[in-house]
This record gives sequence, C-alpha cells and structure tokens, in this order.
Amino acid sequence: MIDFGNFYQLIAKNERLSHWLETLPAQIAKWNKDSLHGYYPGWVKTIENLPEMTPDTLDLKTGVTAQRTQPLTAGETRRITNILRNLMPWRKGPFFLYGVEIDTEWRSDRKWERVLPHLSPLAGRTILDVGCGSGYHMWRMAGEGAELVVGVDPTQLFLCQFEAVRKLLGNDQRVHLLPLGIQELPALQAFDTVFSMGVLYHRRSPLDHLWQLKDQLVSGGELVLESIVVEGGEHQCLIPGERYAQMSNVYFIPSAKMLAVWLEKCGFVNVRIADESVTTTDEQRRTEWMINESLADFLNPEDPSLTVEGYPAPRRAVLIAEKP
Repeated sequence: MIDFGNFYQLIAKNERLSHWLETLPAQIAKWNKDSLHGYYPGWVKTIENLPEMTPDTLDLKTGVTAQRTQPLTAGETRRITNILRNLMPWRKGPFFLYGVEIDTEWRSDRKWERVLPHLSPLAGRTILDVGCGSGYHMWRMAGEGAELVVGVDPTQLFLCQFEAVRKLLGNDQRVHLLPLGIQELPALQAFDTVFSMGVLYHRRSPLDHLWQLKDQLVSGGELVLESIVVEGGEHQCLIPGERYAQMSNVYFIPSAKMLAVWLEKCGFVNVRIADESVTTTDEQRRTEWMINESLADFLNPEDPSLTVEGYPAPRRAVLIAEKP
C-alpha cells in the first residue's frame, strides 16, 4: 500500500503541523484498512510497475512537464503509456511526462491561468488544496515556489494517479496528497493559502464548508474559492432538483455575489470576485484518456446555454478572501 511515512516525518518538524500527528496516522490506517477491497490494490500494483524516473528538466511553472536529455525508447514510451492508461479515467491535467501526453478531461491549466493573476505570491507558503483530484494544481503551486503543498481528496483513484505522477517526477517531497475529506481535518489553523476549487456545490451545507476552510488558515491567510455559480444579485441561488448537468450531488449554486455574502457571513474579509466565466466544451471534454461522457453530453443539444435538465449551463467564479 502507499506509504505516508515521509509526510509524517516532514510535519513532525513543522511547528504549525506537528500536532496533526495526534490524529492523522490513525485516520490513514483506518482508510488503508477500508481500502483493501475493490480496485485500489490493483491500482497500487500498477504504480509499482512504473519505473522510478528523475527528470533532467522539470517545468512546473508553465505546465507539468518532465523530460530527460536522452529520450525514451519506443518500448519505454509504450510501457509507461500502457501503465498510466490502467489508471483511467484521467480528469485533471494535462501532464507531459517524457513524451507521454496525458490529455485529461479538464484543461486544468486554463483554470490555473484564470486564478493565478489574483493570488498573493505563493513562494515560501504552506498550502492546502481541498478536493485536489489527481493533484495537477498542486504541482503548479509548487512551480510558483510553494514550500509545502498538501492536498486532501478521499478518492482512491486520484491518490493513485497522483502517486504515479510523483514517481515519474522524481518523488518530489514538496507535494503530498492525503485520502481524506475536509470534514476529517481538525482545525489546524496552519496554512497560508487554502484552495477549494470545484467542491462547494457538492456540499450539503455550504456555509459549514466555508467555516471548515477558514479553520485551516492562519490569521491573515488567503482563501481561494472556485465554484459553479449562476448569474444574478446577492439574493440569487439555484437549488437543483435530482440532477444538475447529470450530477446527482449538486445542492446549492449561488450567484457570485451571494457567495461573497456567504464568505462575509463566515467572517472572511477583503472578499472579492476575481473571475467569472462560462465553462466551455474546449475546457471540459472527453479524450482518449477519459472516454466517459463529458460536458457536451450534459448540455441541451438544441440550446447549449442550458443543461439537459433545463438549468443554466455551468459558469464558474473565483473568489478571493482573507481570514482576519
């Protein structure tokens, strides 16, 4: 199984995070015990079959790209490609690893380009990424000079995808993913920046989620919140029926202005709407690495401004706020 010992050793030396060791190892041990069945053990063996590689050139600033001076042989490329394809579907990326391009469902680099100009500098910061998926944005945070990036996401496949990529990037220890949900974290109050991107609308109690995020920040820390929103004023909120864009776990979709009010209600200050844009089928689409249905299948074919259920099509807003 995946070993988290390096992370425990790392935070044991960290004044802000060392107290996390009072609860974290037991949580991870329980998660490992509960994951003994299903696909997870097979995915772990898949990672073990990957060769350990150290790139001669690693670019995390403009993408997630690893290269060697001596290119891979055709056989090596096929082997790595086949192993990584055993971890499909790949949703967040893309990754460019020694000539192997993982063309993910989401062009997550585009979201990052929208978010990055509005952030306080990440250099030297300790960062938490909630609902981090396979970790694409965490690598980009490291590329901006973050000292430590911790992601939490309970999905087994995402953890395995992350560990596969890390193995091909030389086992970089600046970035770690823990298979937990935000609700399982104590109030650490340890992070300079907390990201929550694409999570809020999946929460049955969105204000509780905002409080949980606030509890992870140091005083003066920055929250980066990205979520699906609807157009409208500060009193506008969509509560979908059984499904929204074919997703069954969407509970509240506020306007960006209402979301700003929610943040202020939870005690955040200097709240601002940094970006708002409609999600396009160029940014989210099916690929050879994610062959399931994607955004085009969730929109009304006669009017793509609506979902198949008749709701406004997904648009996303980025809000920045600070903990006093």
